[in-house]
Amino acid sequence: MNDKYEAVIGLEVHAQLLTESKAFCGCSTKFGNEPNRNVCPVCLGHPGVLPVLNKKVVEFTVLMGLATDCTINEKSIFARKNYFYPDLPKGYQISQYEEPICEFGHIDVQLPDEQLKRIGITRIHMEEDAGKSIHDQSYDTLVDVNRCGVPLMEIVSEPDMRTPMEAYLYLTKIKQIVQYLGICDGNMEEGSLRCDANISVRLKGKKSFGTKTEIKNMNSFRNVEKALTYEIDRQIEILEDGGKIVQETLLWNADLNEASSMRSKEEAHDYRYFPDPDLVPVIVNDEWKNEIAKELPELPDSRKDRFVSQYSLPKYDAEILTQTRSTADYYEKVAAVTDDFKSASNWIMTDVLKIINEEKIDIKDFSVPPENLGELINLIKNGTISGKIAKDVFPVMIKENKKPSSIVKEKNLVQISDSSEIEKTVEQILGNNQKQVQQYINGEEKVLGFFVGQVMKETKGKANPQIVNKILKEKLGKLRTN
Repeated sequence: MNDKYEAVIGLEVHAQLLTESKAFCGCSTKFGNEPNRNVCPVCLGHPGVLPVLNKKVVEFTVLMGLATDCTINEKSIFARKNYFYPDLPKGYQISQYEEPICEFGHIDVQLPDEQLKRIGITRIHMEEDAGKSIHDQSYDTLVDVNRCGVPLMEIVSEPDMRTPMEAYLYLTKIKQIVQYLGICDGNMEEGSLRCDANISVRLKGKKSFGTKTEIKNMNSFRNVEKALTYEIDRQIEILEDGGKIVQETLLWNADLNEASSMRSKEEAHDYRYFPDPDLVPVIVNDEWKNEIAKELPELPDSRKDRFVSQYSLPKYDAEILTQTRSTADYYEKVAAVTDDFKSASNWIMTDVLKIINEEKIDIKDFSVPPENLGELINLIKNGTISGKIAKDVFPVMIKENKKPSSIVKEKNLVQISDSSEIEKTVEQILGNNQKQVQQYINGEEKVLGFFVGQVMKETKGKANPQIVNKILKEKLGKLRTN
């Protein structure tokens, strides 16, 4: 990116709401069903049918508004957004325009230099999804209308982002919040979280915006970042060559890492918005808003700060542990069993999340209950087993779903902490390795690790390593002074 210019980026994020039925009818929202099966006369727009608003759609959208410090408007209305497309059988999409349900919020993202950047939210509104056009080699276009009427929440940002990285962080934060709230699964690959970007560039220091373009069809966070980088560079190159930016909509091609023109950019008046005559205004009074607010969980930023203060965790640990609500919940259940909070964090970040990521499962489906992990940490802390033995016990816990204390007892893995017993083993090892003893006497202290390893091997890893080290140093020290 040319240092003379800066980008101006705004994102429109569509989040599919986790309701069982559609926005204005009782059809299923289940993903992956046979094409054109989740349909009825209402979502197909047959003459004479009347939509009925799904109450959950309102409540989920208000939750997002509250989580992002939006003003929740007492009155909002639905509008018809008119356009023709094969996957929109009604010829219009029910959305909100002049009077949305939520406005004037913000989201804070932490930049790589640890500075906080506040990104404004213009509005959050409810709307229904359109169908899906599938381009097949055997036919021109196939249409699946299962998605018609599926409830969406559109989150429109202010043009406050200046780099693709900021846009990536903002989008990541949106996903984290909707997942914490339990209102969207955030799956970009399945289309339940979608993002369109508006981009323009201008000379640094200039206040007015340049001509913007819109990029669609970005199906991953990294593709959003790549597409924005591509478009910023393209616009700068045009301006540097003396050309003008054309306002248009572009489609991102992830295979080619480039964007191609789809159509000229529409304006709001192109859609001929007008209030939907079949739907009454939505009234969210204080009583209803307060009832919805009771469902707000502790949000990720607050939880991260609490983990640092309550459990004395480093910021890095708290950041990882609060990435998802289920991971944070798992940690807190472990921390309820053991007071070794840092060890609990280490085990989850290193051992648990490794398996979660490899198996691509949610931590809620992990076979080791948090109470059992807490018990394992306590066994290490009270000296019943060593950390090394714990690493051997953990895979058995995963495979057999047993308590660690039962495994330790069954396999006779209790740590040897009897000093006299360990001393006998140490004397035997020293007697059998006179060459290494002489090396230690001559000042090669790294040989101590060799002796520790031999003792642990002889005791099958059960000797208490702290006691082993202490006895070895005492006996080798005496040999050196003699």
